[in-house]
Amino acid sequence: MKFFIDTANLAQIQEAQDLGILDGVTTNPSLIAREGIKGNVNIKQHYIDICNIVDGDVSAEVIATDFKGIIKEGEELAKLHPQIVVKVPMIKEGIKAVKYFYNKGIKTNCTLVFSASQALLAAKAGATYVSPFIGRLDDIGESGIDLVAQICHIYELHGFETQVLAASIRSQKHIIQCAAVGADVVTTPLAPILELLKHDLTDEGLAKFLEDHAKNNS
Repeated sequence: MKFFIDTANLAQIQEAQDLGILDGVTTNPSLIAREGIKGNVNIKQHYIDICNIVDGDVSAEVIATDFKGIIKEGEELAKLHPQIVVKVPMIKEGIKAVKYFYNKGIKTNCTLVFSASQALLAAKAGATYVSPFIGRLDDIGESGIDLVAQICHIYELHGFETQVLAASIRSQKHIIQCAAVGADVVTTPLAPILELLKHDLTDEGLAKFLEDHAKNNS
């Protein structure tokens, strides 16, 4: 399973990259705004800066919701760097655009997916990635993990090449659950990745080793 980090913060991206486990990055307009980046030129340069840190795919989201607008923005984004994946919303015009980009050899991430039916359409259109939002489904009393499992099962049954990129990750538990049901990718803030490192017995064991070492060398 691939690990993507869901942020536009360069320091956090670098920290995840330094761990040696980072496979890519996802961003969205909200994450870009959170970094105080304004203006089309500055935003595009920020995407390039991100690509220069990581080796894998970097999802950059379009703002337009009409077909022509999505195509125009998507082609501009794709030209920025070979690692750019055009992030397209799961709407009627978005699915049309995914097919267009597929025929042009441009990678896409179909985002804001909340049902298996939406994921099926994205795969049929040729999306590189499909992003079911786990946490947001959990928030309304539905099981985000069950949806990821269902999508993975459907894709495997029918041989779709679209990768299931689980998004809206809230905790290390979500990451482990995604791995257990066969998600191809998880995209998560830095904190849940760092949580994977932690266990009380690890801390206790290390403290004991260091204590014994100190005694033996005093």
